[in-house]
Amino acid sequence: MEQNNYQGALQTPIGSGFNASSTTRDVINGIDLTGKIAIVTGGNTGIGLETTRTLASAGATVIVPARDVEKARRNLAGLANVEIEVMDLMDPASIDAFAEKFIASARPLHLLINNAGIMWVPLRRDSRGVESQLATNYLAPFHLTARLWPALKKANGARVVNVSSGGHQFSDFNFEDPNFLQRDYETLLGYGQSKTAVNLFTMELDSRAKAFDVRAYSLCPGAVGETELAREAPVELFQKMGYSDADGNLLPEVAASLKTLAQGAATTVWCATTPQLNDIGGVYCEHVEVADLNIDESVIGGVKPYSLDEVNAKRVWELGEQMTGVTFNIS
Repeated sequence: MEQNNYQGALQTPIGSGFNASSTTRDVINGIDLTGKIAIVTGGNTGIGLETTRTLASAGATVIVPARDVEKARRNLAGLANVEIEVMDLMDPASIDAFAEKFIASARPLHLLINNAGIMWVPLRRDSRGVESQLATNYLAPFHLTARLWPALKKANGARVVNVSSGGHQFSDFNFEDPNFLQRDYETLLGYGQSKTAVNLFTMELDSRAKAFDVRAYSLCPGAVGETELAREAPVELFQKMGYSDADGNLLPEVAASLKTLAQGAATTVWCATTPQLNDIGGVYCEHVEVADLNIDESVIGGVKPYSLDEVNAKRVWELGEQMTGVTFNIS
């Protein structure tokens, strides 16, 4: 009987042969993506850019939707097999327009990498009144995946890779007040619940979609020093988390632990391409491996059981439909 990952049933390392120091070059070695089509959100900066570069180097055609097209063109200049399109994840109409254009091309979609995300931002809301981290990190990937479902199914073998975070450990999902209407806003709680939602959605997507040969994975890229995620974070936040000293300087041991972009994107590329995951899905990965289930709240790393709960996975899916107004029927 085929298994799913409800309650972390499949959250056991599989012996990938890779580790936290492995790079995108290591994991793409021997992989041929000629003829494959990939979409990478946030694919023009940080680990998204490294993901785009790696997939394209292996022969894939990579489509990078971007809010700032001119910036994307500058960052992606010189890369072969890359197409740039317009999309703003905070604008539902923009997601629809991008997806409609892709579906109209009649191309299959072999890899959907929901990489783009925001973190440590002040309270903002989109046009629907949705808190920005929830809107960008969970609702946008849910919306985009739903709209691109026909193309994923058409691929006869596709993967959806959702970039989550160890930050899911900051918070379970608050179904009573996901938009911080009754509780005080804390950016880490907003980020944490948005990434918990990503994990729950990924697990439920895999359970529903595997009958159509579409598998889904979520992952933590690790702490990467060369991204734009912390651009709005106040120094006080880093101090509170124990990352910097009283003067705002990054602690040497923290700096030494940061991954390079090639190391940070390695788990994304592995989840998207490795044959080692052909018969398993819905799992949360880190350090280029299926992560351990972590029930100890005092320990950082692994995946928390609350983000792999079957009941909440179905609730998050239903909430995604309600908040986006997009019915995601997998058939």
